[in-house]
Amino acid sequence: MKFYTSLFLFLVSIACLAQDSLAVEVDNKYREDQFYASITYNALSNNPKGVSQNGFSTGFHFGFIRDMPINPKRNWALGIGLGISSNSYNQNLVIRENNNVVDFALQNDLELGNVTKNKFTTYLIDVPFELRWRTSNATDYKFWRIYPGFKFSYLVYNSTKLKSDATDERLSNLDIFNKFQYGLTLSAGYGTWNFQVYCALNPIFDGNASLNGNSIDAKALKVGIMFYIL
Repeated sequence: MKFYTSLFLFLVSIACLAQDSLAVEVDNKYREDQFYASITYNALSNNPKGVSQNGFSTGFHFGFIRDMPINPKRNWALGIGLGISSNSYNQNLVIRENNNVVDFALQNDLELGNVTKNKFTTYLIDVPFELRWRTSNATDYKFWRIYPGFKFSYLVYNSTKLKSDATDERLSNLDIFNKFQYGLTLSAGYGTWNFQVYCALNPIFDGNASLNGNSIDAKALKVGIMFYIL
């Protein structure tokens, strides 16, 4: 967490300096917003009965998007990129593994005593696609932008952590998570500060995940701030 926070703050400081700088020479073939860094609050939607979140669940996202203007004014563009992200979810769903079989239960249904931490974390390779509209030009680095898009992600690693009076358990690389995840995105704002939202279209867990006989169809909803770096 300290590493991601430090890296994020470093990239944000670069973004602020870049956005406040003016080009020495006018470049009529300029491209915009090709590096990004963002931090999000991660929520779970479409949860089964009894599942709720607690604490603050964070996501850190970094990457590169190739900006490809599609009109002479260059205020419309397509973007395709590659990035990485780390996403944690603090909640009351206990993920256990017995004899290589993963099952789920609610905290209140188990004798755990005081639970101080219960979360799972996913680490993803992201491939974002964006349709980009902005009010920029070759010399103006502060402009309005609206970037709707789609993001496809591949899960490379996952981990769970449960710490209570009764247990201190850590698991990793469970096969109960969906390897492929995808959803709709939107970034919009002015200058350095931009609003970002991601709405997943498929569940975090695969079709074998169930709680009390009911499928776990929880989906990710991420809301936060996006910083673009030239």
